[in-house]
Order: sequence, then structure tokens, then C-alpha cells
Amino acid sequence: MKFKGPLVCLISLVMGSQSLYADGYHTGLQDLSIADAEGGRPLEGYIWYPTQQSDGQTEAHGNAVWESISVVRDAAPEEGSHPLVVLSHGMFGNARNQAWLGEALVEQGYIVAAINHPGTSTFLRDPDHQRELWERPRDISRTIDYILETPALSRLVDEDRIFMAGHSLGGFTAIALAGGRFDTEKMDQFCARHPGELVCGIFDRWDVAKTPEDRTRIGSDLSDPRINGFAVFDLGGTQSFSLESLGAIARPMLVYGAPLDIMGMDLEIESRALVAALPEENVQYLEPAGLSHFDFLGVCTERGLAILQAEEPEDAFICEQGREERRLEHRQIAQEVSEFFGSF
Repeated sequence: MKFKGPLVCLISLVMGSQSLYADGYHTGLQDLSIADAEGGRPLEGYIWYPTQQSDGQTEAHGNAVWESISVVRDAAPEEGSHPLVVLSHGMFGNARNQAWLGEALVEQGYIVAAINHPGTSTFLRDPDHQRELWERPRDISRTIDYILETPALSRLVDEDRIFMAGHSLGGFTAIALAGGRFDTEKMDQFCARHPGELVCGIFDRWDVAKTPEDRTRIGSDLSDPRINGFAVFDLGGTQSFSLESLGAIARPMLVYGAPLDIMGMDLEIESRALVAALPEENVQYLEPAGLSHFDFLGVCTERGLAILQAEEPEDAFICEQGREERRLEHRQIAQEVSEFFGSF
């Protein structure tokens, strides 16, 4: 359905969910570590992959608040050529935020990778890295480079089926990789008219595009032609992209909008505005009635809500309706994403 017409708050806990499917492959897990030749931006994360091995199965990516997923660390991978999906987390999230989706896609035969974005992840908040938002899409491209240049991984990847999915600020990252170009003048004008908008406040605090050099870097072409399709989960920052560049995006895009407003995410200027600007023939838009911005995070444990209410009361809403309702939403989203990526 096509509609005409900020980014996430602090998440400081790791997350995951229980297995969504009874059948399919088991989930192998390896740590991902990508060096930076210039030394300033190493990337850490995970790669999940299909395996027939079940010996040594253990729980990973969970804690007292967030359910874990079941993995076999360093398992022998299922041979063959598999589609690759690279995930990008939201603001101050981390590589474990969409582990539930990674597990679900692996069970369908996908290889899935996720990294922590320096500056905007849970434990990496260097101010210089925060303002360098042009590095976020490059992080994803560097992750693809690493996988395709590592023989033990590249032999398992179908280079014609590389995809990317991002939540919130990760959705912003996805649009840049698809060809969206940051338009500093447009963003300045938008924020002058709407100074209270969440994304304007965040970009201002981070000093995004404040210097001529930064404006040039963030406005450059950050697209990656190797990525064949994108899934965008309730993005923030739509107004920062030029309409011309959005209208020129030719690759398929699955866009989710979350109408259950928790953080002040206005769909009219975010997901709906994005879909209205994209070529109609290339976009599929889904807006499930009960979906909230944080339903793209993991499933909360039975004690998760109580723990947050006691220890982080301002964040407790993240786990409200965050168990069986969210589990069902995850099942549906994983199926839709898998079918979307599997259609080409």
C-alpha cells in the first residue's frame, strides 16, 4: 500500500529473541572483526549463517531483559551459495538488536551480518564519530568488502543476492546506500521551520553538517551498487535527503512504518514521506496497525518489563507489549522480509 503524504532513543542493553521457526537450518555464529587501514574506525559485530550442526548449541545475545537466540558457535557452515543480508542498528543500538531477524533469516538459508557503528552504538559514542554520519553507510560497504574478500566467507555468498536492512538510523543508512543524497540546505530549511522535530535536535547536538568539509562529505554519493534490495524499518531522517535523489532510486525497497507512536516519530514526514518520494514501481509499504518503533528490537523476557521499571523507568515502555505480541510481529516481519528478498 502506497501512502502519500527521530531516530531511536538510547538503548543500552543487548537483545535477541527465541527461535521463530521450528524447522530449517540451525544458526552458526562467528564474531566479526574488521580492521581499519587508517586505524580510526575498526568494526566489530557478528555473522550468523546456516549450518546442519546442532552439537554445541547454546544461547547468545540475551540477558535478564532480552531473550536470547540459539546458536552453534563456529559451526561448520552449510555449503552452497547463500544470499547475504547486512543489518544496520538504530541510534545507540548495537549489532545484537536484530539478532531475532538474523536467526529467522538464517533458518531460511540466508547469511546475515551485523556490526556496531562507531559513534552511534551502545558502547561507542565518540562525538567525532557521531557527526561523521557519512561513515555509517561506508561501514556497511566495508562489511560487504570484508565478507567478499575473505575466502572462507565469500565462497558461501551469492554476490548477485546481497541485501541490506536497517532500523531507524539504520534505515537512514539504508537510504544513503540506495542512492539517497543528504541535502544540507533542504535539511537546514526543514529544521528552521520545524525546530522541535526529533531528528533536527539530534543532528544539531551531534554537529552534523556544520562545517563546509562535513557538508561536502555527507552530501556525497554513498551508494553501494552491490546491494540488490533494501528493507527499511521505521526510519528517521527522511527530510535530510533530496527529493531528486529519492526519486532516482531504482532498487527495490520494502518500507515499514510504525503507526503506534511512542517516540514522536511522525510518519507523515518519515516513512510515508519516503514512500511518496520513491518510484512507485520499486517500493512496497507496510504499516501494521499495532506496530511500534521498538518492536524491531528483541523480545523481552518475562522479567524484562519489571527490571526496566525498577532500574531504567524512562525506558520501561520498550518492553510494554514486548513479549507475545512482539514475537508474533517478528514472525510476520521475518516472513515478509524473506519473501521480499527471495523474490529477486
